[in-house]
Amino acid sequence: MTATPLLTDLTLRARAQAHQATPNCPCGAATLADRPDATVVRHAGTVAKAHAQDTTPADLTPRLTAAAHLPDVLLPPLTPAPVTLHDRLVTFWPYGTPVDPDDPDAAPWEAAGALLARLHRSPAPRTGLPPMRGPAKAAHAVTRLRATGPHPAAAPVLRAWDTLPAWARAEAPMPDTTTLCHGDLHLGQLVRHPGSDGPWRLIDVDDLGVGVPAWDLARPAAWYACGLLPPDEWTRFLTAYRDAHGPAVPAAGDPWPALDVPARALTVQTAARALAKALAQGRPLDEVEQALVDACARMGSVPPQLAPSSAK
Repeated sequence: MTATPLLTDLTLRARAQAHQATPNCPCGAATLADRPDATVVRHAGTVAKAHAQDTTPADLTPRLTAAAHLPDVLLPPLTPAPVTLHDRLVTFWPYGTPVDPDDPDAAPWEAAGALLARLHRSPAPRTGLPPMRGPAKAAHAVTRLRATGPHPAAAPVLRAWDTLPAWARAEAPMPDTTTLCHGDLHLGQLVRHPGSDGPWRLIDVDDLGVGVPAWDLARPAAWYACGLLPPDEWTRFLTAYRDAHGPAVPAAGDPWPALDVPARALTVQTAARALAKALAQGRPLDEVEQALVDACARMGSVPPQLAPSSAK
């Protein structure tokens, strides 16, 4: 990985923040991510994140405030407001131990479900918090696919997208504008803190906002529907959410009328990203990517189920 001025200076900022909290820190440092939408570095127990270039203080600051006010659900930031570095907003966080990708049997599905339910039941700030960004990110993935170039598998993905209601394509307001949502839930968004045996917490507030809570269950639901998530793991997640009185689905019975549209949108988003990546790399689709495209083909022939509150 080539060092850039942003990466170099962000590393120095993380070091300074870590030493401010712990002057005699062990001085372990690492780059956790370096992508156009986020550059993340760690120094000992401190993480510094440079957010996407289009992130504004008006959107990010209330998200930080919400995280600070819900420390039993979201990992709270170390500082209440972002700073600017190389025209990017930067935030500081405590380091949390992530989910081990090499131990799928230890995936914390119960913790994820319970945390989401607590988040969804928490009162959203009355002013300032923007809409949850899930639909906007799905729309961006489809736009990127269209701009990347023709692909023989793109047609069923785009047909599935066109069957979704306008709110799921970020073309109309969401039918729920009051529920606090994470916006991008997957297992990479959970960490243990403090230490490696502390309680699980949700991280990454970039997409946090108000919106349709079923969106936060949509990625596991989509994986389950595509055959990529075993039924028992899906059941563990859904049961934990229901046991914690999560409002996104009924307490009993068929959850799919509430989940179908968001799950379809996440399937399209993931398939669109996979196709764009395969095109850029000049390679065929792998087995998982083909399964997502096949799911989109099935979706295009069956109208989505609409929850009672959904708007077209």
